[in-house]
Amino acid sequence: MADGADLLDFQLRAVGITLEREYRFHPSRLWRLDLASLPERLAVEVEGGVFTGGRHIRGTGFTRDCEKYAELAILGWRLIRVTTDQVRDGVALGWIERALQPHRLGGVR
Repeated sequence: MADGADLLDFQLRAVGITLEREYRFHPSRLWRLDLASLPERLAVEVEGGVFTGGRHIRGTGFTRDCEKYAELAILGWRLIRVTTDQVRDGVALGWIERALQPHRLGGVR
């Protein structure tokens, strides 16, 4: 697999879940989501380079991610952020499966 998003997409498809890849969610910005479930407005971002000083943990990249994720929330999306290690060990798949369960949509009652 080329990266964490590819591996997660493979895992999701193996259990019958198909999410949109590289979905452009914002009307005027070029931001894309690694994976997205449009009906549920669930966004999944695989954060790479967590332990190697990657873009997502350095000042400018982190600040830009904060802006992107704030706009995502303003537009009514739920976001699950995962690391590549969480994809590899199956934790990310479990979170997504739970988030997509029908009784979870709309919050706890």
